[in-house]
Amino acid sequence: MYLPHQRGPLHDLADTPQAYDAVLADVTEQALARLTPQGSLEHPDCVDDIGDTSLGITSLLALAWKRSRDPRLPEAVRRSVDFHLRERVYRDDNPGYPNLRVRNSGLPYARYTLAPGAHPIGDWPSTVWALLQLVNVTETATDLLDDELRHELLQVAHGYWRWLTEATFFNPQEAGNQALGCVVGGLMLARQLHGPQGESVRARAMSLYEEEIRAHHVRDRGALLPPEHGGAYDNNYGPISLSFLAQAHRVSGEDVFARDGDALARYIDARLTNGGFDNGGPRYSEQHSGFESVLGLRYFGHRIGSDLGRYRGDTRWGRHAVKADGGVDGHFAWMLVWQIQDTTRWHRTPAGHPARHQLRAGTVSVAFDDRMTPSVIEAGGTYYLPAAVSRQHGYGPVTDGFLLCRPMGEVRVRDLRTATLRAKLVTKPVVGRDHVLRYVRSLYVTDGTLLWTTVAVERLAGTPYLLAGLPYAKDDGDRVRRTAHGEAVSAGTLRLTHPAAEGAEHFDARAELTQQQAAFALAADPRGYGDPDEGWRHLVSSTALEAGPVPDAPDDLHVFAVRYGSPDPLTVSVTRDGTDLVIRTARFTAVLGDDDAHGEPELTLRET
Repeated sequence: MYLPHQRGPLHDLADTPQAYDAVLADVTEQALARLTPQGSLEHPDCVDDIGDTSLGITSLLALAWKRSRDPRLPEAVRRSVDFHLRERVYRDDNPGYPNLRVRNSGLPYARYTLAPGAHPIGDWPSTVWALLQLVNVTETATDLLDDELRHELLQVAHGYWRWLTEATFFNPQEAGNQALGCVVGGLMLARQLHGPQGESVRARAMSLYEEEIRAHHVRDRGALLPPEHGGAYDNNYGPISLSFLAQAHRVSGEDVFARDGDALARYIDARLTNGGFDNGGPRYSEQHSGFESVLGLRYFGHRIGSDLGRYRGDTRWGRHAVKADGGVDGHFAWMLVWQIQDTTRWHRTPAGHPARHQLRAGTVSVAFDDRMTPSVIEAGGTYYLPAAVSRQHGYGPVTDGFLLCRPMGEVRVRDLRTATLRAKLVTKPVVGRDHVLRYVRSLYVTDGTLLWTTVAVERLAGTPYLLAGLPYAKDDGDRVRRTAHGEAVSAGTLRLTHPAAEGAEHFDARAELTQQQAAFALAADPRGYGDPDEGWRHLVSSTALEAGPVPDAPDDLHVFAVRYGSPDPLTVSVTRDGTDLVIRTARFTAVLGDDDAHGEPELTLRET
């Protein structure tokens, strides 16, 4: 079973001027064939997200006119602009809209659906999108609009801005991408308004960014991030927010957008596997945006010097939004306009410096969560997620049903590299059911093809094992597909177990259900509104790799060793050399020494 949205890396899509001209030519032909006598460019199947869609196609036609001078386009642009002004600008309050601060303001807004009161909750983002489409049209269609019509459009755009920032609560869905989009719309509008009016809009946009977005940043993995639907990051919307930060910096020149974009870009780089797979988010776990992410990933990948374009996007939306039949939809068209206008090239090589929350080399990568527990392991083309046991999730030693991976103090990290190896040592203080403080030392070593993990902890009672991940997905080049197997071996025993119980709280990787579907089934609210991250935390048990201890380890330790990426046998010896712990494999010798004067763990690594 193929995962529905994580498909090809976004940097694989051609982004030359010729490629974009071909995209616009295709949009042109579809639009001209669709244009109704009333001037609508909406897809016939469009019901929701409709308030900005015709205008989005208009903005693409205006850009196509600038690049091609196709004589068929001026009339289509003017007719579609008239349609939007006549049919899609609403001034009467939508019945049931819960987020108004001013009743009967008479200010214009766009509707998520057209029927009064049918689904008013989406009117705020729909109005943001309509504002963005409108300022794109007024920027790109300057020679297609007479002064009177352009003035009317700018007045409507200014009315959208006022409705968003005066008549309603700001960012009522707590969605960082929507809030950033509103700020970008204000910054673009301010450039087109004259005198004090433009200065006022720009000042308000900057104050909203500082007071309503930056002031509410959420910390995750050492980064401060614009919150998305109440969480720190979402796989679908996070890169869209990065694109908004790129456009905000492009149009305003304000350094704050560059700094915050750099921070978000480094965060994405750290959590993203080498193969571009990622999962998790408070709105969508595995749904990935397509063309909406390109601008931000390309712009900030170039700035931070890393290959963010490896991010796997929804290639059905590789160029623009589409409906089920593949026909173009104007939703999000503003991002395609900006993407075409920006000439930044993809940075295609990984960042050279180590990152605390990532280990990456060749085709191997480990992304670590905020507790420095692996959130995704990639080796041999297989992606492993944290497994679940007795309602506990993670990667680490298990004794008496208790998982030792939640830190009770500062987590220490040391990175090291040799000519062909990269390593990360993570030391965590943990407390078990017996309330005894222990240190779990986890060593991750890769040569770019294989990943060795060795975990050492003070001796545990009973028959402990290492919870070593949930094999979940496999990379077949074009897409990511589901799997329940991985090429992993242990120096002790290794077993792949599946939940004994059935039901939503037990995830069996052999089933067709995706992680996102399973997470939504456990979330408190319906799909699209519930928090899949929160839902997934209710998981009781899952498919899991369970590795037994390495034989002949020092008497005071339990040591576990697993290698990912090859089925060949693994031999590991673990010995003491004074106070040092020496780990030997056929590929390397690692020495875990005492802490240094600052309490940081010592690590040496020698290739063999």
